[in-house]
Amino acid sequence: MKVQFIDSHTGGEPTRVIITGGPNLGTEGLAQRMEIFQKEQDGFRRAVINEPRGWEAMVGALLCEPHDKTCDAGVIFFNNVGYLGMCGHGTIGLAVTLYEMGRVGLGTLRLETPVGIVEAELHSANRVSIRNVPSYRYKKSVQVDVEGFGKVTGDIAWGGNWFFLVEDSPLPLDSKKIKELTEFTLHIRSALEGAGIYGENGGVIDHIELFGPSLLEGVHGRNFVLCPGGAYDRSPCGTGTSAKLACLAEDGKLKPGETWVQESIIGSVFEGSYERIDDSKVLPRITGSAHLSSRGDLLWQEGDPFCGGI
Repeated sequence: MKVQFIDSHTGGEPTRVIITGGPNLGTEGLAQRMEIFQKEQDGFRRAVINEPRGWEAMVGALLCEPHDKTCDAGVIFFNNVGYLGMCGHGTIGLAVTLYEMGRVGLGTLRLETPVGIVEAELHSANRVSIRNVPSYRYKKSVQVDVEGFGKVTGDIAWGGNWFFLVEDSPLPLDSKKIKELTEFTLHIRSALEGAGIYGENGGVIDHIELFGPSLLEGVHGRNFVLCPGGAYDRSPCGTGTSAKLACLAEDGKLKPGETWVQESIIGSVFEGSYERIDDSKVLPRITGSAHLSSRGDLLWQEGDPFCGGI
């Protein structure tokens, strides 16, 4: 068995696009295909994204033919523990990869995801803006008791995934404190689950986002984002920045069309702005850069005891 891939990173966060050799998921919409992927072909996800072929921070992107023929491509995002409705950094990485493949040119492209259609604009071979899915704040100032830290307050918001956003992190957002920040956010996520706190319609809050001030000139804030598999996001997180924009809009702290510059824990930067859809939802625009890092074949060799992933 041989699977072809192209790897990139967006602000330091890796994306692996599977371009050939993926499982046959049929021709229905992307949401239905993701369900088939999860129920019938999950071994493929584990094999291509987990060690020894991948690692915990990597996000996979299965390139699919779109069901909606107005789209240039379809994509299903996944990671080391499951599936993502949408992935901002991954979409930027996918756009750069499609350009490298000659599938798209500079300008606007449409991508079908399990949670809706996303538009991307390729400004250059590496610079991309995406118009994400409609985003909104579900609940404001939710308190949860976190073991070892006491009460922590945050907003619950949707940006393509469910987030718990904590302003004024009680721990310094310092790249030297990544282990401590990871442990803190894991505790928050466990506390939310234990308290029965979810997103709308019981959506699992699988991303935790901490905020603090940035020391970079012209940058509005710094974040630390815990991803579902327990790794931290090296980029400022596209869906997390979208959730942030929705909260800023609700609080009247950012007007439509104004730019919010978001720094990640390692210093990479996204620019975000939004259009107002209605009284509760915004349409985010996220701009960032991605760079190709490798391409090749993933191999399944007979007799390998770990060919299915670790």
